[in-house]
Amino acid sequence: MSTSKKSDDKKNVVVVGGGYAGVHTAKALAKTLDPSKYNTVIITSKPYYVFLIAGLRIAVSPTETLEDIAFIPYDKLQGINVKIGTVHSIEETAPGKGGEVVLKDGEKVPYSALVLATGSTWTGPVAYGDTDEEIRATVAKWRKRFADAKHVVIAGGGAVGIELAGEIKDYYPQCKVTLIQGSSMLLSDTYPTKFRKAMEGKVRSRNVDIIFNDYIDTFPEPGDVGVSTRGQNELIDADLVVPCFGSHPNTAFISSLGSDVLTKSGSVKVKPTLELQDHPGVFAAGDIIDWKEQKQAGKAPNHAGIVAPNVVSFLAGTTQKKVYKGSIEMIIIPVGKYVGGGYFDILWGITVGNWLSSFIKGKTLIVPLARSLMNYN
Repeated sequence: MSTSKKSDDKKNVVVVGGGYAGVHTAKALAKTLDPSKYNTVIITSKPYYVFLIAGLRIAVSPTETLEDIAFIPYDKLQGINVKIGTVHSIEETAPGKGGEVVLKDGEKVPYSALVLATGSTWTGPVAYGDTDEEIRATVAKWRKRFADAKHVVIAGGGAVGIELAGEIKDYYPQCKVTLIQGSSMLLSDTYPTKFRKAMEGKVRSRNVDIIFNDYIDTFPEPGDVGVSTRGQNELIDADLVVPCFGSHPNTAFISSLGSDVLTKSGSVKVKPTLELQDHPGVFAAGDIIDWKEQKQAGKAPNHAGIVAPNVVSFLAGTTQKKVYKGSIEMIIIPVGKYVGGGYFDILWGITVGNWLSSFIKGKTLIVPLARSLMNYN
């Protein structure tokens, strides 16, 4: 089916982004919209769904080809047309009147309603390209780097840095690992001190060194040995330095809607309905929304549960009744397959230890859940 030429009277509801939030939202839309009137379309730059939660183990493990099950085709999504392409800009006909999504190759995909779910861009081992060749080259490059390394320095003591340290120790237990964190504790102050201290203990139990209140300003070139920190720590034998200090919203093209749609940090300004201010019929979901919450895949179903019914209401010309009130903060952080911890901000704040974190996430990295989402049960 061609989404760029109107060969029938059906209108397009377009979701830009084929990640966790995009797929959840598209599936919810496909179940709700009348298929005789609307096409549900995903536009994604990658040829398959890259389940990022498995990305660190994919990059480190020399034996487990986890990518065989964590890079998941879109072909089993029912009632959804998937178009592979990179979005260049959005041309809005008029607020509330639809428009066209313009791809880098010049093709234009018309929409009657639009959902932006483009996720984040990352550094380090999960900074994939778009094509199959680029993605697999990134995997191969980092696998070799980890296999060759004797002392890995990880810049960033958030969940990504902690998980990477655990993966390295699982597969290369003799490799020296140093974690550098810019504050006095691991993680952010979203989480209570007791949990952050507990996670420090779990990281140290894996024979990982931690340097607090320090930064790496200049990253050495691949192959160079030694790195200096801002605090004048000299790690002279460090032969691999990995940036793990967070992500950025993948939203540059969205500024084509106007200079006022993004915050200074690149997040998308949304109303509680998750619709963009002054752009009726354009919604956002996932990591890119400007909302005071941790950016995590687990929040995507909640976003989809707001966006999908509000899109339906917009198309019907009725009041959008669903409003987003935030999500409970929860996190599971494996430090390898069998060590880890978790925190759930419910009741008095519930923490879980090695066994539960391993059962929930550490052993499988919830890849089966991702495959189920893509109808690869």
